[in-house]
Amino acid sequence: MLYKKAGFTLLEVMVAMSILAMALVAVFYMQSQSISMAGEARFLTTASLLAQRKMAEIEADQFIDTKSQDGDFAPDYPAYGWTIQVTDTQIARLKKIEVNVFNKVLTTGGNYQLVLYRTGGK
Repeated sequence: MLYKKAGFTLLEVMVAMSILAMALVAVFYMQSQSISMAGEARFLTTASLLAQRKMAEIEADQFIDTKSQDGDFAPDYPAYGWTIQVTDTQIARLKKIEVNVFNKVLTTGGNYQLVLYRTGGK
């Protein structure tokens, strides 16, 4: 009488478990990257809109002085701050306006810059 042994050997189970472990590590890594990219996209979207808003306020001003200012977007966006730097260029009456928006909470990569060149008015 011949008996057939049913089931898996220990080696087969170990190989299957190692393949499953590698697949799960890859899935968790992709999930982590996805969360990171979503956070970065959220920052870039918010920061670009806030920088455009601040630049529109500057553009509405008829007279542009060479100055530096800073502040934040509280109460709507308390984690976001801004700096404005207006500098002269080599061309008379042409000003370089730099608006930097940054996230106070993020430790890396939380900076967005918008630059505009405009005549300085009268």
